[in-house]
Amino acid sequence: MNRLEGRVALVTGSTSGIGRAIAAGYAAEGATVVVHGRDKERADAVVERISAAGGRAEAVLADLSRPGEAGRLVRAVLDSHGGVDVVVNNAGVMSMGTAGQVTEENVDEVLAINFKAPLFVTRAALPSLVERGGSVVNVTTAGAHRGSPGGAVYAAAKAALHMLTVSWAAEFAPQGVRVNELIPGATRTPMMEPLLQAPEVQAMLAQRIPIGRVAEPEDLVGAAVFLASAEASYVTGAVLAVDGGFLAG
Repeated sequence: MNRLEGRVALVTGSTSGIGRAIAAGYAAEGATVVVHGRDKERADAVVERISAAGGRAEAVLADLSRPGEAGRLVRAVLDSHGGVDVVVNNAGVMSMGTAGQVTEENVDEVLAINFKAPLFVTRAALPSLVERGGSVVNVTTAGAHRGSPGGAVYAAAKAALHMLTVSWAAEFAPQGVRVNELIPGATRTPMMEPLLQAPEVQAMLAQRIPIGRVAEPEDLVGAAVFLASAEASYVTGAVLAVDGGFLAG
């Protein structure tokens, strides 16, 4: 349908999992996609996959856990494409552990990538987003809205991103920029796969997901495309769960 034709989209953390699926989905809808990650081989593989399907993409590497890298990433996009229309803040790391197990290093890394990076990527991109009437999609997690043992640090960082979403929606709307939140439930990604293999987690998810299965990354693409497209021109501050009914159950 080419719903994103002519737009430049930066998708952070798009060398695997949900980010990779969104990058491919945006390219299929006509966007020029900037694939971001820390590993050149993986990033190039995503670009090659998109190009082979007839899409347009390039890779930009950045370690968003390091100060200044968010700004450098956005500057590279602006230098290469002259602007950016869509920012998907998807990059994330997970650190599981009880209150007695987490370390200060765990907390710092999770907050740096899951909270600070979206903040500073979006801030750097904002002038271009304002100029082009762009939008931001923040990828959080169902765990930020429903507690579970051992997931507090990861969930708290994503909950902070939720508050950035709704606060920015109100702040940026007068400037013509929309900000929305995409909430995945349990999704089969490299980050989640070890956790999904645990028998107790499988049993819990079987009880809690009304649709009856764990999501595949591609299940998130339709919602991500909608939020970035003109079809969502009057949608901002939305919290869209794609979780098989997990939060409703």
